[in-house]
Amino acid sequence: MHSAKPDDSLLIVILTYNSAGVIERTVRAAQQVGQNVLVVDSHSADNTRELAAALGCTVVERAFKHYADQRNWAIQEHGSAYPWQLHLDADEVLSDQAIASLRKALQAPGDNDGFLLKRLTYFMDQPLRWAGENSWHMRLFRSGTGACEDRLYDQHFTCSGKVMRLQGVMHDLNVSALAEWTARHNRWSDLEASEVARPADNPGKLQGELSSDPRKRMRLYKGAYYRLPRIWRSLGYFLFRYVVLLGFIDGRTGFYYCFFQSLWFRMLVDAKLDEAAASPP
Repeated sequence: MHSAKPDDSLLIVILTYNSAGVIERTVRAAQQVGQNVLVVDSHSADNTRELAAALGCTVVERAFKHYADQRNWAIQEHGSAYPWQLHLDADEVLSDQAIASLRKALQAPGDNDGFLLKRLTYFMDQPLRWAGENSWHMRLFRSGTGACEDRLYDQHFTCSGKVMRLQGVMHDLNVSALAEWTARHNRWSDLEASEVARPADNPGKLQGELSSDPRKRMRLYKGAYYRLPRIWRSLGYFLFRYVVLLGFIDGRTGFYYCFFQSLWFRMLVDAKLDEAAASPP
């Protein structure tokens, strides 16, 4: 249990769309860090908005264009009223350790303007200790220093100041059924293929480099991935995730995740890049 009073200097922003099955867990965990919760809903067809309002959240509706547009709108329209902002997705539930770390960071941020949390991926209701990406994401930042990068897919928040890692994880519960998961990734493969064709030196993007920031290192590796031959790179990535990174330890679910996320999704992106290259201008 967390007995300390939640921080009132913080705005928590949660994006939702048909999130009734998970929103209560996400909100209740976030409210142990701060009570000012803004839910930006993309016209859900279920009772997400009613559930969020009953939990004490402020709820606004806004049509969804893409992730960066929705995040940056919330930052610009609502974030400036608070010294700090914490951004979550509807299915990202903070662990007890993450809650404690976030509170400590807000109480004594030092010279840091942004804070990173690790995200623990779930697939088919199972946490992926090996097969998942377990990537780092900056979600807490001082207002005026952070923004969501200008990417169509795989966006991160950028920060103009110093960034520090925190302990604990965001449980990325991924409660959608496999049919919805694959439908989303099919749509996201369109965005990723379009993103690959965009200029790489966009100043609004997180730049890849050898750095203590794990996000920048990952972006560097991703750039190297896209310089490899199509088809072979997705096959190699699957083997890397499943064999070298020990994804097989997560059992059958680990195989399914590595197959769909590392092979099927990445192969789909390559196929769409080839399709675009073969299409007449």
